[in-house]
Amino acid sequence: MDNLTADLFSSQTLGVSSLLTIIVTMVLALVLGCAIAWVYRRNYRGVMFSGNFTLTLIMMTLITAPVVLCIKNSVALSMGMVGALSIVRFRTAVKDPLDTAYMFWALTTGILLGAGQFLLTVVAMVLIAIMMTVLVNIQSKGVNSYLLVIRASAEAERSIAQLVSGIRIQKLKSKTVNGSSVEMTYEVRVDKPDALLNRLQSVAGVQDATLVSYQGETA
Repeated sequence: MDNLTADLFSSQTLGVSSLLTIIVTMVLALVLGCAIAWVYRRNYRGVMFSGNFTLTLIMMTLITAPVVLCIKNSVALSMGMVGALSIVRFRTAVKDPLDTAYMFWALTTGILLGAGQFLLTVVAMVLIAIMMTVLVNIQSKGVNSYLLVIRASAEAERSIAQLVSGIRIQKLKSKTVNGSSVEMTYEVRVDKPDALLNRLQSVAGVQDATLVSYQGETA
């Protein structure tokens, strides 16, 4: 029995150098995972920020690194891991395509750390963070997309339509009529939202007007 136990655990004995490698890898995975989450938070342009997603990015980096550490020297383990992961199905839909890029970034960072490519990981981390920040800022520069929700009397509908028609990019998304009142939702792109709200408030019959930041595409 003792010989069987010794055989089972003999291949799992860790030397000092192996243990140090694991510690360094996991610490770097935590630090770089937090850095990816910070870049995501810094560049987020949506309406509802999810703290759980930033935690997911950190955990993906931490989980991937030891997996690659385990299988990098074993073809059999690599094939077994591929087979095991092929049955996993993710039911949660990714709302923003850019979130997928951050997920692949976290996975790639964990894979590189597990493979022992520490210098490559750090250099790639810095370059990707810079490029991601620059590209997001370029995309978000200029006019912003909003959903404009207006509640007014039916008599004010024509005046509102004339005012909104002066916006270069606008589209009526929905319209609800309730007796003598009407509620309209427009998709608009403006660079001065406060000025638009002030003009709408000056229209006779407008009860209230609300602008909500919108990340969709305008036609």
